[in-house]
Amino acid sequence: MREKAKILDPEAINRAMMRIAHEILEKNKGTESLCIIGIRNRGAYLAQRLAERIKKIDAADVPVGVLDITLYRDDLTLIASQPVVHKTEINFDISDKNLILVDDVLYSGRTIRAALDALVDFGRPKSIQLAVLIDRGHRELPIRADYVGKNIPTAQTETVEVRLHECDDKDEVVIIEK
Repeated sequence: MREKAKILDPEAINRAMMRIAHEILEKNKGTESLCIIGIRNRGAYLAQRLAERIKKIDAADVPVGVLDITLYRDDLTLIASQPVVHKTEINFDISDKNLILVDDVLYSGRTIRAALDALVDFGRPKSIQLAVLIDRGHRELPIRADYVGKNIPTAQTETVEVRLHECDDKDEVVIIEK
């Protein structure tokens, strides 16, 4: 496997997140009844960044949660014989809220389907909107993002890696060729 191309650098990631924050505020007419939930791992970091940008724009704190979807995956037995389940941290009521679900890469749609199944266990939001940093296509399920940082057409033999400072010590998005 080799790195084929760098798609986003730190500045481009920051611009994409700021644009998504503006789009969310515009579509939802502000922050009233808004909450953000990131899919663990990188989606959680992006959710926190999104909340920070929304606060810079609108001077309002938006509740942020972290969702672990491990037990909701349809490929659980393919991942590992002993998958590691992490803690879901949603310390607020999501009922009747406009919920922004955040992930790093949208690919087949299966991760988002699992997240939607998991969210039902926490309440019934007024709406669920999807924000992703990268949409690489190749959907297997009828799921689309409401907010996209960048659309990147890829081949099935390629992988998109989002690297974030919080867990990878650098911010970048690269395409890896298998």
